Amino acid sequence: MGLFGVMRSGVSGMNAQSSKLGTVAENIMNSSTTGYKRAQSEFSSLVVSQGPGSFNSGGVEAKTQYQITKQGNISFTTSKLDLAVDGNGFFVVGNEAGENFLTRAGHFVPDGEGFLLNTAGFYLQGYPVSGATAPTTVANGLGGLERINITQNQLEAVPTGSAYLRVNVSEDAAIVPAADLPSANAATATYSHKTSMIVYDNLGNEVKLDVYYSKVTETAVDSDWEVTVYNAADAGPGGGFPYTAPALNSQTLNFDITTGNLTAASATVINIAVPNGGTFDLDLDQSTYLNADFTVTNVDADGNAPSAVKNVEFGDDGTLFAIYANGDRRAIYKIPLADVPSPDRLSPLSGNVYSTSFDSGDVRVGFAGEGGMGKIKVGGLEDSNVDLGNELTSMIESQRTYTANSQVFKAGSDLLEQLVNLVR
Repeated sequence: MGLFGVMRSGVSGMNAQSSKLGTVAENIMNSSTTGYKRAQSEFSSLVVSQGPGSFNSGGVEAKTQYQITKQGNISFTTSKLDLAVDGNGFFVVGNEAGENFLTRAGHFVPDGEGFLLNTAGFYLQGYPVSGATAPTTVANGLGGLERINITQNQLEAVPTGSAYLRVNVSEDAAIVPAADLPSANAATATYSHKTSMIVYDNLGNEVKLDVYYSKVTETAVDSDWEVTVYNAADAGPGGGFPYTAPALNSQTLNFDITTGNLTAASATVINIAVPNGGTFDLDLDQSTYLNADFTVTNVDADGNAPSAVKNVEFGDDGTLFAIYANGDRRAIYKIPLADVPSPDRLSPLSGNVYSTSFDSGDVRVGFAGEGGMGKIKVGGLEDSNVDLGNELTSMIESQRTYTANSQVFKAGSDLLEQLVNLVR
C-alpha cells in the first residue's frame, strides 16, 4: 500500500498544481478586464489514517477562492456613463430573463432602445425618481428595481413649484398711504419698489409676475412693508394700475430697524397661484432693510418651458439626470449599491457578475456613501486587481512544483517496477 500511496500522492499534487495553473491562466487572461477579481488556489492537506510501523501518504486538495473585496485601481475615462465603486458595494445588473446579479464592471453604454448595458450585456438597474420625492431602497432585497433607460423623447414642461426672491428695500423710502397701496389696485396706486420675475404654468408658458414693495409704517423699533404680486398680463394700459384682475396675493414683511433683517415674527413667504399652473410659496427670507438702493440680491424659480432632453449624466450619489436643451436638469433614476456580509464567498458567474450564496449571506441594498456603502466615481472604471508580476511568479512556482510531484509519481512507479521484477 505504501508505493501505491506515494503514486496517489504524486497524482494529487499534480492535480492541485493543475488547478493553480488554471487560476493563474484565468487571471492573466483577465488582467485587462474591467472589474475582474483575482482567482487563487489555496491548498488543504488530506491525511490518511496511519497504521503501526508504516506511513501512508495522503494528498492535497485545491480550493479556488476569489479576492472580491480587494479594490482595483480606478482609471478615469471621458464617458459620463462609466461608473466605478470606490469602497464597499456592487452595481445591480439584470439579464434578459429578469434575474439580478452583482458586479463591479461599470462600463455602461446605451443599446438601440436606450437601456444601459455593460460589456457583458447586463442591464444596469435603478429606482425611478418621481417628481421631487427621493426613492427609497428595499433594504433586504432587489425588488422595485427596473432597467435604466436614458431615452427621453417626450417634450416636457414643468410648472413652477418653488421660487425665492431676496431683495434689499431702501431704508429712506417714503411711506405709501393705505388708499394708494398696490393691494388696493386703484388708479392712484403708488409703491416704493417694483421688480418682476418669470415662472411657468402647466403648459410651459412663461408667466411674468410683477412684484411690488411698499413701505407701510416705520417706528423706533420696526418697519412694515407690503409685498403684492400681480400677473403682468393683467396690467392696465401702459403696463400699470389698475390691473384687470385682483392681485395674486399680498403679504406684510416686518423688518427690525436695528439689524435690518426680518424679525422673528415676520412672514417669510407669500403663496402664489399661477394661472393654469401650480401653487407655490415664494420665499422672501433673507431680504434686508438697509440704507441702500433697492437691489435684487438673489432670485430663482424652478420649472421650465417645453424642452427636449439633450444629454444625461450621473451625479456622485448615483442619481441619473436628464439635461434639457434649455439647461434644466431633472432626476430620472437613482442607482443603489448592494453588498453582502462576506463578498469573497459570492458565487462568480460568466460575464463578471456574482450571485449570492449560503456562505456569502443575504444581500443588503443602500445608496452610495450611506450605511457603509462605497462612493460612486462618475467617469471612472475599476481595473482588474490582478498583478501580472505575481501571476508570472506563481506560474513558475506551480510549474516547478508540478514537475516535482511528477518525479514523486515516477519514483513510486520505478520502485513498483523493481518490486514486480523480484517475483519473476
